[in-house]
Amino acid sequence: MASWSEFAADEPRLAGEIRLLMQQYGPGFGYLATVRADGGPRVHPVSPVFTDDGLWCFVIDSPKRRDLERDGRYALHSFPPEESDDEAYIAGRARPVTDPATVTRLARIARASPHGDWRLFEFTVEAAMLTRRDPVAQPGAAPPPVRVWLDPLGAEPARREPVGAEGRRGRHGFDTRRPAA
Repeated sequence: MASWSEFAADEPRLAGEIRLLMQQYGPGFGYLATVRADGGPRVHPVSPVFTDDGLWCFVIDSPKRRDLERDGRYALHSFPPEESDDEAYIAGRARPVTDPATVTRLARIARASPHGDWRLFEFTVEAAMLTRRDPVAQPGAAPPPVRVWLDPLGAEPARREPVGAEGRRGRHGFDTRRPAA
């Protein structure tokens, strides 16, 4: 999977627009989806940290941190702007950062409390998506433009299982057979 900087080098305009949407309220703000131990999704708000060399997130001791430590798959979705339904989405794998210099540098940038029980994760990018919606679109209008980037050096696509009455596992591993909680 690509680092944020590799994605941004490959698609600078898309990466820039996604970063702006995630940081529209100042520091980063989005919804982090992780994979629970039973395979279901878990969603929590987080403050991702964007730098020129990476996409990072400080995660406190919580179920979502244990999800990332056990199964690094994640999806990050932007908070909707007040004036539109534009959205940004990034998915990939989170990996713990243990290099003290990197942790210290990012804690300073993000103003992370030195006394918190958090761990730093770097988010790699397997897929990125940006959708821009016309705030005054009429019913029946053309679908909004969607821009998608998939890591060209990423792993082979997951084997597609036929959809049966029992449901299926989604592209990023979420079990879609379970009803929403």
